[in-house]
Amino acid sequence: MPGDFEPQHDTVYELRAVTSLAEIGAGNWRALAGTDPFLSWEYLSAMHETRCASAEKGWTPHYLTLWDGDTLAAALPLYFKYHSRGEYVFDWAWADAYERSGLDYYPKLLSAIPFTPATGARLLARDEQARFTFAHNLQRYAKTQPASSMHILFPHADDAKLLSAAGFLMRTGVQFHWFNAGYGDFEDFLAGLTHDKRKKIRQERRKVSEAGIEFRRLRGAEIGPQDWAFFYRCYCHTYRAHMSSPYLSLEFFQRLGAAMPEHMLLSLAMRGSEKIGVSLCVYNGQALWGRYWGALEFVSCLHFEACYYQPIEFCIANKIPLFEGGAQGEHKLARGFLPVATHSAHWLRQPEFADAVERFLESETSGITSYIDELNEHVPYRQQP
Repeated sequence: MPGDFEPQHDTVYELRAVTSLAEIGAGNWRALAGTDPFLSWEYLSAMHETRCASAEKGWTPHYLTLWDGDTLAAALPLYFKYHSRGEYVFDWAWADAYERSGLDYYPKLLSAIPFTPATGARLLARDEQARFTFAHNLQRYAKTQPASSMHILFPHADDAKLLSAAGFLMRTGVQFHWFNAGYGDFEDFLAGLTHDKRKKIRQERRKVSEAGIEFRRLRGAEIGPQDWAFFYRCYCHTYRAHMSSPYLSLEFFQRLGAAMPEHMLLSLAMRGSEKIGVSLCVYNGQALWGRYWGALEFVSCLHFEACYYQPIEFCIANKIPLFEGGAQGEHKLARGFLPVATHSAHWLRQPEFADAVERFLESETSGITSYIDELNEHVPYRQQP
């Protein structure tokens, strides 16, 4: 890999790219990463050390760090990426256009949490000066690398604003999030919905109940090895049903259960003593994220119960203000979720392609804005949230 790089700034900072978190150090990383479980040392280490996100899988770690002497001032989770799988911000058409022009789109530089379409901080910094300096030197650094482009996925709005000011092209997407308005219980949540949506949710929950299904929620140390084994069986079953192969391994999930149990929630669908389905959510005090689910048999509306209604109940009971339901899913709107704009930042080395992408993004953003406006005319609540 190319060597260290000096950013332009009055303060003497130094940019260094490293190929493993170990080169940064657990204490240094944790000082910047905050409480986001997906940015935690434990989560990212599990991703790399189980080889789920590794060079042989097309994810070569190339974490970018900013140092003030011996002090870590800023960091960016970054990879050399050799395909576009597992990202949830789709640039296949851009890669195809490069290929048709006889240019290599891969490798590209990608800042993301592998296989995780969750919004979060990307410009991790000890203070605003370091954050500003870091953002305004990313493109300059990228130009020194053997990559066609740099992409930063699902940054928080503040990071997105700074990246835009630093000259990145900005792309807008849509997800559906649920917001806790201080509900006392699930019925309190339902009371705020329109009559037809309230009736629909009750019907869906009744179908699951009438099929003899009850749920058991497990978290932390309550999740045993047999529970992770059952979850992984269901996880793989879902991928097979979609004619695909799972990205993640049983060892990865077991690592999460051992290293960060306080963030793990399994909702087990039970018929008597028999497990037939399960969903996995990750959470902290600020948010809950729906991640994976699977079932060994079809039960009408089981997906909605396991992936939406059980997590909503958990958020209400634990006063968690936000539930990110994952990528896509317009059907979530009828179940109490609201459309939310997501962001990504992009730099492309070739000026003619950058110009073409900029024109495309202007058109796409206009369409996304109109789409969100249209969705907001059909929110499921009796009063506009």
